[in-house]
Amino acid sequence: MKTPKRFLFATLAILVAATVAGQSARNIEFKEYKLKNGLRVILSEDHSAPTFTLSMTYNVGSRDEPPGRTGFAHLFEHMMFQGSENVGKGEHLSVITLNGGTANGTTNSFRTNFFETLPSNQIPMALFLESDRMRSLAITQANFDNQRLAVQEERRQRNENQPFGLTPETLLSVVYDKFANAHPTIGSMKDLDAATVQEVSAFFKTYYAPNNAVLVMVGDFKSDSVLAQIEERFGSIPQQPAPPVPDVVESQQTAERRRTLEDPLARGIRLDIAFRIPPAHTPDWYALSVVTQILSGGQSSRLYQKLVRETQVTGSPSSIAQEFPGPSFFEITLPVQGGKTPASVLTLTLAELERLKTEPVSDSELEEVRISLRRSQATLLQSGTANRANRLGVLAAGFNDPAQINSSYQSLANVTKEDIQRVARTYFVDTNRVELLTIPKRPAAPGATQ
Repeated sequence: MKTPKRFLFATLAILVAATVAGQSARNIEFKEYKLKNGLRVILSEDHSAPTFTLSMTYNVGSRDEPPGRTGFAHLFEHMMFQGSENVGKGEHLSVITLNGGTANGTTNSFRTNFFETLPSNQIPMALFLESDRMRSLAITQANFDNQRLAVQEERRQRNENQPFGLTPETLLSVVYDKFANAHPTIGSMKDLDAATVQEVSAFFKTYYAPNNAVLVMVGDFKSDSVLAQIEERFGSIPQQPAPPVPDVVESQQTAERRRTLEDPLARGIRLDIAFRIPPAHTPDWYALSVVTQILSGGQSSRLYQKLVRETQVTGSPSSIAQEFPGPSFFEITLPVQGGKTPASVLTLTLAELERLKTEPVSDSELEEVRISLRRSQATLLQSGTANRANRLGVLAAGFNDPAQINSSYQSLANVTKEDIQRVARTYFVDTNRVELLTIPKRPAAPGATQ
């Protein structure tokens, strides 16, 4: 006799809850230090495997770029692999790979990070590589020209030559008014073409300084020994004046905003709905993060049930509460199914948002979210050292609170039905809404002037 699927799901939920409940009570242990030159150091020992991750997070992103010079932060994600005083061009990555490691870098609106995972006997090498490029990056005209072209090609591939590739940056420009918030991390072709190597050098000196960085190490080492090595390698790098603080404060939105984007590569229609919300890691942000799970966290979620199973107006609804230190935004992404109208998708979605205001979520919905959160926390605890190192760096550089790596789970789990209704009523209102409709661009009529 077959076991009913409902019983299997309930049993699985109980097993998952029992498995991770004890694990979620554990914390990621770490110690924090600061060198005399301002470099912030976070060390977290984990002797479960003979490896470690070094993550260097700089407190600089696209929000720090001046008008007319967008893309500098992302450019440096590339420039930092072009060599330094004692490391040849391209050697940083090749040396790490030859020693059994991996490395990469990422950029967003408020931080840029670089990380490498290696066997634990390669700690001295990793510290040498990171300190050398912080101290003496090779900023030459040739390196700058080469990486400017690389960034421009990346923009073509990821943004300009992809269906819906320009939708995210267009949404930013509609949601926000301040330049620091409203332009994309990748930058513009025009700004990159206009930049000079002297400006790039000044940007590096301002933002790639020890007092504007967080060095995190997670893995198989002894903290006292590693701290001494960090002091030896980084302690003599000069501190720089504190960088200027970007203006990210937005005035209150007072009316609904709508925009239509014609996309020559799109073969369908996409509707994005956004609402401005408070900065990440605040009480309302945590409640809105739980709302994303209620709305689109799997096939039992409200938007999936209503828009996919019942009405079939979209195939894959998703939502996210963006994690920004300044004003964030709540985004719902809705690909419109062929033969359906954006108006019908919008009406059904707004009805679900209204239901959040008027009807408390069910106990089962909230418990399902909490089980998912416990599972996510357990995954973080058991994941590789890179995830934990990068997370500590982001929380320290962006939010000045690396302890959030342990407390965020509980903040999310403590969200109540009343919290969900309150944030829905506060932020999901017409005057705070943005609608961006991306549609296929119609071909020009024969004989029309281009």
